[in-house]
Amino acid sequence: MTTALERLALTTHAVKVFPLPSAVLFPHAALPLHIFEPRYRALVRDALAGDKVMALAQLQPGWEGQYGERPPMQPMMCAGLIIWHEELQDGRYNILLQGVSRARLLEELPAGEQLYRQVRVQLLPDGEYQGPEEERLRQAVFELAGRVPNSFAENLLPVVARSHGGALADVVAAAVVPEPERRQELLCELDVRTRLSAVLDDVGELIARLSPVKPVGPLN
Repeated sequence: MTTALERLALTTHAVKVFPLPSAVLFPHAALPLHIFEPRYRALVRDALAGDKVMALAQLQPGWEGQYGERPPMQPMMCAGLIIWHEELQDGRYNILLQGVSRARLLEELPAGEQLYRQVRVQLLPDGEYQGPEEERLRQAVFELAGRVPNSFAENLLPVVARSHGGALADVVAAAVVPEPERRQELLCELDVRTRLSAVLDDVGELIARLSPVKPVGPLN
């Protein structure tokens, strides 16, 4: 059976890309998106009719005045697969995009008949890694779980328990880091040990801001 990474590898010469300044996708994490612009409706329609591959990219600073054109994109993006979609009556889409691999922008393809942008990329999957940073991050997430709503902890803890190396850093970052700028920094970090340590710092800062959830004791 072809893996998700192998499916992406077949498309690196022309990956459909959705530049979205407000969101950063991580490998091993899923992101819900509402697609309403005509050019990106066309992107999703073509992706669904083919390999279901698309990438999510940040735009470089100063994009605001030229969003409707082709402003420069950040060189690091995340490529993934559309794993669920809903087409609405007016042509909009709701989709769930599953991140698969970091991808480095090599070149943007010339504009053709399609409305959306396509790029040639180099996939940058993580190598195997095991080190003490993994267990430290897991322990920090378990501590965080005692300070957040049960519904959040129940969704995060099973994923953390079965994730390793760079995937562990990515799923935790996807869950607890809200700022697009910080998420982009973590997406750009290719060294797994450094990324695990950086996400551990983020979790530690979040724990410091939250009060422990006090268990409800018996009434006197």
